[in-house]
Amino acid sequence: MDGGSSDMTLAFDLEALKELARPDAAFSNARQWSEYVGVISEKPTYVVTNFTRKHRIRQDFFSGPRGREESLENVREQFDTERHVYIGTTDEDADVAEAAGWEFLSVEEAAEAAGWELGDAEETAAAEEDTRDDWP
Repeated sequence: MDGGSSDMTLAFDLEALKELARPDAAFSNARQWSEYVGVISEKPTYVVTNFTRKHRIRQDFFSGPRGREESLENVREQFDTERHVYIGTTDEDADVAEAAGWEFLSVEEAAEAAGWELGDAEETAAAEEDTRDDWP
């Protein structure tokens, strides 16, 4: 990204992570310039856990069974950093970020700034269906 302060909490919307060709690499890269990195979603916890496990992503926080705005507010209270940045995919995501007091970046903007490769969402979904879900 901009190479600025690493005193930042970064939250990926689950749908934004799904748009990346290598979500695991993006997450690892984000750790280099973020203090805390996690995933926000309104989906049930097991959906987020399955995705992050399949992609070997270790998150510092996740949203749990609550709405995205409430999740962002809770994360902001728990992780006191200079910046809180939410990476999402839609105008609604931008509105949620603003309501919770977070900066918003579209996944396309974030990918361009950080050098992450965007993937084909249909290919990613197909690959996930083919991936086994039973490894520890």
